[in-house]
Amino acid sequence: MADQPMMANVQMDDAGLVLAKDPDVEGSYSFPRHGQVAEAECCSLSLAEALHARIRPVGTAETVLRNWATGGPVRAAALWDDPAAADPVRVRAGAVVIRDERMLLIGFEEDGQQFYEIPGGGVEPGETLHAAAVRELREESGLAGSVIKEVARVWKDNRREHYFLLNAEGEIGAREQLDNHGGTPAWVPIDRLPTTPVWPRRLAWRIAHWHTAGWPIPPAELADSILDLHADCTW
Repeated sequence: MADQPMMANVQMDDAGLVLAKDPDVEGSYSFPRHGQVAEAECCSLSLAEALHARIRPVGTAETVLRNWATGGPVRAAALWDDPAAADPVRVRAGAVVIRDERMLLIGFEEDGQQFYEIPGGGVEPGETLHAAAVRELREESGLAGSVIKEVARVWKDNRREHYFLLNAEGEIGAREQLDNHGGTPAWVPIDRLPTTPVWPRRLAWRIAHWHTAGWPIPPAELADSILDLHADCTW
């Protein structure tokens, strides 16, 4: 008999989604494994709370939150999906830069469709994540940055991506001096991020929230399997 896939126990009560608290990290939670009794203290989170919580495993959390936000509470076991458990095929460092209520993005066009990326790229051998974020910002925009803090880790397509909030000085460089794969740096109003086709999609929606509600401590952890950047994302 083939091994049965590991499942997460998705429980709902009158208050919301039942999760086990991480006793060591404030604001972090996990799904109990299906068929097992949770060893940690459990609590219930409303949808609004769960959307901005740090829930593991991140792949399962993405699935449960999408179903809950788009179709209502789901009381069923879900596949235990933990992309953080596997070694990534690529590690990316990204730079979150905000000035005057606008965020720096790199704009592209494909098949007549406009979309944006957060500045960043692959971490080079021997390079630290901080150094990679600063280097990528300089190469893609011409700005000189310094890291304030890490705000998010995103798992997507077997990649692990680290995003840092940066202070940045200077002005956008001349296009011929930039190395951003033909993109165009642009300052996009923060309040437009939820409706702007930004990759990674789930992170962009959260950045708009964090800018007013406060940046996460420790860094948020997200899986992102969204392919259609133009579709609304509220989860």
